[in-house]
Amino acid sequence: MSEFKNVTVVKKANIYFDGKVVSRTVLFPDGSKKTLGIMQPGEYEFSTGDREIMEILSGELDVMLPGTSSWKAVKGGESFEVPANSKFTMKVRILSDYCCSFVK
Repeated sequence: MSEFKNVTVVKKANIYFDGKVVSRTVLFPDGSKKTLGIMQPGEYEFSTGDREIMEILSGELDVMLPGTSSWKAVKGGESFEVPANSKFTMKVRILSDYCCSFVK
């Protein structure tokens, strides 16, 4: 899906890591939520509440998922899932565009 229709976009940006990761929240009529964002090169650790599906639209990064001991390379057109109530680390190699879906 390349676009979302009939959604609400929250104007206030989500800004993390001194502005190196920025996203906007998109709310859907069914109550679901996604964020659309950009990550600059760097290493970032995130915590989850809900299960997350991270779609990398463009760019390249490595991710260390909970319960694993090795980095997984992810590039534009690929995705990965993160369990609820966990932490994961990303090493963003080049500017990366993403869509994060929060799954209840």
